[in-house]
Amino acid sequence: QVQLVESGGGLVQAGGSLRLSCPASGRTNSVGWFRQAPGKEREFVAAISWSGGTTNAADSVKGRFTISRDNAKNTVYLQMNSLKPEDTAVYYCATGWVAGSSVQSDYDYWGQGTQVTVSS
Repeated sequence: QVQLVESGGGLVQAGGSLRLSCPASGRTNSVGWFRQAPGKEREFVAAISWSGGTTNAADSVKGRFTISRDNAKNTVYLQMNSLKPEDTAVYYCATGWVAGSSVQSDYDYWGQGTQVTVSS
């Protein structure tokens, strides 16, 4: 059983930064970050393989967000820089077995989410 508890969300001004954390108990091959804005479908943000050798990111966040992992701490991070109001959403981390997948159905376990709000 994999347990996921996201943290690091909050309120930040446009142009600011936040770092989200996802400590994941148990072995998994891929950890992904997804987000859901009010009234919108949940969408892929970024993913990383267990080894860290495979990463994937949505075009909307490339160059601004960086996903990384510390296997010694069993934690995946999402560093978010140059935040925009359109990044406002609940951010979820999830684990699965397809390395770096952007497909939600490839993920088996999901956290409860952490709110990120970017003010203009």
